[in-house]
Amino acid sequence: MRVKVVCVGGGPAGLYLAILLKRQNPSHDITVHERDAEGSTYGWGVTYWRALLDRLHAYDPESARAVEDSSVRWTQGVAHVRDLVTRQPGDAGHGIGRHRLLEILADRARALGVRLEFESEITPEALPDADLVVAADGVHSALRGHHADRFGAEVTVGRNRYGWLGTTQVFDSFTFAFVETGHGWVWCYGYPYDAGHSTCVVECAPDTLSGLGLDAMEEAGQLALLEKLFAGILDGHPLIGGASAAWPAFRTLTSRTWHHGNLVLLGDAAHTTHYSIGAGTTLALEDAMCLADALREHAALPQALAAYERRRRAELVPAQSAARLSAQWYENLPRYIGLPPHRMFALLGQRHSPLLPYVPPQLYYGLDRAAGRLEVLRRFKRWLGPRAARALHVRS
Repeated sequence: MRVKVVCVGGGPAGLYLAILLKRQNPSHDITVHERDAEGSTYGWGVTYWRALLDRLHAYDPESARAVEDSSVRWTQGVAHVRDLVTRQPGDAGHGIGRHRLLEILADRARALGVRLEFESEITPEALPDADLVVAADGVHSALRGHHADRFGAEVTVGRNRYGWLGTTQVFDSFTFAFVETGHGWVWCYGYPYDAGHSTCVVECAPDTLSGLGLDAMEEAGQLALLEKLFAGILDGHPLIGGASAAWPAFRTLTSRTWHHGNLVLLGDAAHTTHYSIGAGTTLALEDAMCLADALREHAALPQALAAYERRRRAELVPAQSAARLSAQWYENLPRYIGLPPHRMFALLGQRHSPLLPYVPPQLYYGLDRAAGRLEVLRRFKRWLGPRAARALHVRS
């Protein structure tokens, strides 16, 4: 059956949904509206893991190959704590420039016959006539806000402040750096996304931000101070601003429901997860996959949208739990930072555990090492962890 679909928002979620729906039925009438000009985007690089790449190959091999060819890859993490460095192997991670990802998806959508309308803002008061309207317009979604009572969005504001920066330093691994100042700790997450650039997210507690004066400086002063603090990992390369100089606190968004009539929420318009788990783009693309599947499997739109929401809500529970625990780990950094660096880094890798906040760090490290050697403890940990996570998720 031919349907008319309007996607409001030209980010990864909206573009990928358009691609998948066109692949399912080339006769579908699909338009993506993006209020900004083509090629203009915020942010630097995005990160993802092999599991997403495998799913992209399964859903649309052509765009998946282009994404893979334009990505950089790493297989370990490195942590700098004061003057000490520790490395650990990990799952293969991938980085790609956000601009390049959008370029790939836009080109693929056009090739399939999707209409892309840039500098085209759709207002909630004048929605286009369509069988389905997809709100993929981000965390500040105007379409969701227009039906605030129906969607029931709730926002939880984190404690720490962050800045989203770029650098010409190309890290060879996913890089953490923790720097102690007279006003507390400042740290960054760095990862490469092309042959000449890396993303560098800087985070600190609000008292540290104000103590260093970062909240009162112009951007040039902020960058100069941060370059001095992180000189050990930047190796003479500059930091590049322009994406987030205001030092916001992260806003975790949840919505009571994701659809209303023929309007459905997608990606950050429906939910957000803390950046420290590196899953925002992955979850948005998986939303698009799930919605496309539901529209293929259910002929009636209400049933399709209900199935999409039901399935994605269940699938998101582990990621939302991990994101909440990860954000709390960094908010409680002094609890862990005094450990020997290799132990601190090991617990950094365990920060998604719902048990970690309730067990003394040294004891948790010892138990985790023992679980790695004893099968009975491994089985107990696998049994207890998900149950504790679900219980804490429901309670929150």
